[in-house]
Amino acid sequence: MRTVICPGSFDPVTLGHLDIINRSAKMFDKVIVLVMINHLKKDNYSFTSSERVAMIKRCIKNLPNVEVDTYDGLLADYAKKVGAIAIVKGLRAVSDFEYEFQQALINKELNGEVDTVFITTRAENMYLSSSVVKHICMLDGDISKFVPAEICEDITKRISRGAEK
Repeated sequence: MRTVICPGSFDPVTLGHLDIINRSAKMFDKVIVLVMINHLKKDNYSFTSSERVAMIKRCIKNLPNVEVDTYDGLLADYAKKVGAIAIVKGLRAVSDFEYEFQQALINKELNGEVDTVFITTRAENMYLSSSVVKHICMLDGDISKFVPAEICEDITKRISRGAEK
């Protein structure tokens, strides 16, 4: 079975993320969407890791070969633990490639059995990121074009300026 990992912070998951997950699910036998803790952003998350896992699960319920997990360690170690053959990363722009290429080389050094597969985003998602979604939402903008309908209200309730704190 060809298992791959789609890692990220997913704070929150966007339609761009879901596009990469859906396309990965068509190419591989099993896809693990891995909610990771970025220790450089640890205090800046809008949602807990368990909340992010729950939101993603609601968005991927129609994908039987996709599961969601969380991990607070080295991605290369997790890949070894689950027997993943690859890490799937979405690329929006050339600037993403530089960072992701460096990460791919580090992961290969730490775990020689895992490769990194890059999937380019669709044109309509090139500008889309969780940070952009949060910024629009904080200023009470409409994020419904950028996030799955299943979780749009959850995000708005948590992040919008009018949200109860």
